[in-house]
Amino acid sequence: MRVTVLIPAHNEAKQITETIASLRRQERPPDHIVVILDNCTDATAALAQLCGVEIVGTRGNEHKKAGALNQILDRLLPIFGPDDAIMVMDADSALDPGFIRHGVDFLASGHYAAIGGTFTGKPGGGAVGMFQRNEYARYARDVRRLQGKALVLTGTATIFRAATLQEVVAARRERRLPGRPHVYDVRVLTEDNELTLAILHLGFRILCPRECTLTTEVMPTWRELAQQRLRWKRGALENLIDYGWTPITRPYWGRQLLSLIGILVISAYLSSLVYSAIWLGGIQFSPIWGAITVIFMVERVVTVRQRGPAQMALAGTIVVEMIFDVFLQFVQARAFWQAAWRKERKW
Repeated sequence: MRVTVLIPAHNEAKQITETIASLRRQERPPDHIVVILDNCTDATAALAQLCGVEIVGTRGNEHKKAGALNQILDRLLPIFGPDDAIMVMDADSALDPGFIRHGVDFLASGHYAAIGGTFTGKPGGGAVGMFQRNEYARYARDVRRLQGKALVLTGTATIFRAATLQEVVAARRERRLPGRPHVYDVRVLTEDNELTLAILHLGFRILCPRECTLTTEVMPTWRELAQQRLRWKRGALENLIDYGWTPITRPYWGRQLLSLIGILVISAYLSSLVYSAIWLGGIQFSPIWGAITVIFMVERVVTVRQRGPAQMALAGTIVVEMIFDVFLQFVQARAFWQAAWRKERKW
């Protein structure tokens, strides 16, 4: 298969050379690399040009990453054939050497329409970066335990059959899928999640195999992390509202329900501690909450084992990681609130 890599980039001068270098180091290098310059005002273009890749600029794009990709895909898809594959990856990601080789092997088997990757976090970000790296390690572990049956083809890096994306465009044109006749729906906050649902509703299969791995940037501050996760969580919820209740969306709705239950459980847990400390003069032992605490502690330790003994010991304290968990639950609750009241969507 011929592999064309598309890298949408908006002011990614700090990351773009590492991203391109990871493509050059692939055991099976891509046949063509295109960096899509989207309203850049830094040195992204000059650095990408020095790396010897094709550079294409967007024109009048007001739809962020999805709009930038649509402009290029609208031109490429009509000329691509059944042996073409398109890889879309973030400009702040770096592939491990076997990613494309294994991804193409899975696509060539004829069983899958798209192959996604599992990712770990790059260094940096202090405590908030550490929490994200632990979270990503748990996500990768979950995907491996499910034998690659991930729910989302993330924007960090995914290889698609060109024919699959052509079918998505045709289905949108025929109103079998929501959105205008482009690959990405520019109305949504999470274009990669929406595209995943579109592909699955067309009856295609996807996979995130253990062999396709990469690293990606972590958010360096709590504020930026809150903005990112609010967009992810609200976008995922609104994608489900667009598609409704279908055999494909049922597991996704189930995860939303579990998230809501998680918010309620955490709220009840913390409320009971505060109540005991203030009104009862100290923390009172409860067999029920004690059992929940032990289960939670074991889950935290086991699921971060890949990160080493230090992170396992930190997870075992519960208190430290509880800060991050409560933070995520707060963001999730805010996403539910905004979606319910149809607050203005912001990238």
